[in-house]
Amino acid sequence: MPWWDLGSLSRLKNFSGLFQDVSSKKPEISAVNSDSFTPIDLPLIGHREDENKMQEVQLGSHTVRSHGMTVARTHMHDWVILMLLGLIVVILNVIHPFYRFVGKDMMTDLKYPLKSNTVPVWAIPMYAVALPIAIFFIVYFRRRDVYDLHHAILGLLFSVLITGVITDAIKDAVGRPRPDFFWRCFPDGKDVYDQLGNVVCHGKKSVIKEGHKSFPSGHTSWSFAGLGFLSLYLSGKIKVFDRKGHVAKLCIVFLPLLFASLVGVSRVDDYWHHWQDVFAGGLLGFIVASFCYLQFFPPPYHAQGWGPYAYFQVLEESRSVTQAATIVNGSNVQVTEARVENQEDETSIHGCMGLSLAHNSGSALEELESGRR
Repeated sequence: MPWWDLGSLSRLKNFSGLFQDVSSKKPEISAVNSDSFTPIDLPLIGHREDENKMQEVQLGSHTVRSHGMTVARTHMHDWVILMLLGLIVVILNVIHPFYRFVGKDMMTDLKYPLKSNTVPVWAIPMYAVALPIAIFFIVYFRRRDVYDLHHAILGLLFSVLITGVITDAIKDAVGRPRPDFFWRCFPDGKDVYDQLGNVVCHGKKSVIKEGHKSFPSGHTSWSFAGLGFLSLYLSGKIKVFDRKGHVAKLCIVFLPLLFASLVGVSRVDDYWHHWQDVFAGGLLGFIVASFCYLQFFPPPYHAQGWGPYAYFQVLEESRSVTQAATIVNGSNVQVTEARVENQEDETSIHGCMGLSLAHNSGSALEELESGRR
C-alpha cells in the first residue's frame, strides 16, 4: 500500500477517536445540568423565598388600607344581594301573615299569660351581629388579613339575613298562633267565635298580627345564625380539632352556642313560642350559618381551617410566581454552563486536531525525505 494511503488511514482513525470522545462527553454535560434544575429538586434558596413570601402575607401585606377596596369591588355583587335580602326582610315583616283557623277547643294550649320579652328585639343585632364583628376586628388587628375580615363579615351578614328571610317567610306562610294567643285576641278574657267556630278577635291589630307568627322562632334562628357562625369561626381560628386533646378549646366554641340556646329557652319561658318553634328555629339558623361559613372558610377540622380560601389562593399565587422565577434563573444558569462546557470542548477538540495534524504531517515529511535519500 502506498505511504499516502497509510497516512490517510491513520488520520481518519485519529479523527474518529476524537469525535467519539467528544460525543460521549456532551450527553453527560446535559444530563448533569437537567438533573440539577428539576422542579422537584429546587435549590434551598427557592424554598426560603417561599417561606419569606408566606411570612410577608401573614404579617400584613394585605390590609384594609392596601387591598380593602379591591376585595370589596371583587364582591360587589355579593353586597348588592345582601342589601336586597335586607329589603326582603323588611317587606316580610310588614305584610300580614296567614290567619289560621283557631277554634274554641284549640284554646286549651293557647291560654298562657301574655308576658314581655326577656330578650328584647333590639338586643338581637347586638349579640348576633355586632359582637361577632367586634371579634373579627380583634383577629384582624392581630393578623392584618383583609381577606379574613371581609369574608367573615360578609359571611356573617349573609348567614343572618338569609336566615331572616327564610324564618319570616315561613312565619307568614304558616301563621301558627303563639301560646299566648288567647290574651292577644281577647284582652278582656271574653272569647267570641263566629258561626264556623273561628275566633273573632277584638284586641289590638298589631298584637293580633304578631300572635300569628309563632313558627319558627325568629329570636332563636337569628341567634344561631349569628352565634353559630361565630362558633365555627372561633373553632377554626383556635384550631379546636388539631388532635392535640385540648378540651378547654371546646368551652370557647360552645359558649356562643350556649348563649343562643338560652335565648331559645327564654322564648318558651316567655310563652311566645312552642318548643317545636324553638327547635326548628335553632336548627334552621345553624344550618344556614354552616353553609355560609363554608363558602368562605375551610371546615374547622381541616388542616387549613384557620384561614379563608382567599388567603391560601393568594399564598399559592405568590408561591407559583416565586417558583417560576427560580426555574427561569435555573434555566439561565444551565444555558450558561452548557455554553462554557461547549466552548471548552471545542477548544480541546481543535487543540487535539492541531496536534494530530502536526504529528501526521511531520511523519509524512520524514518518510518523503527518507525515500529520496
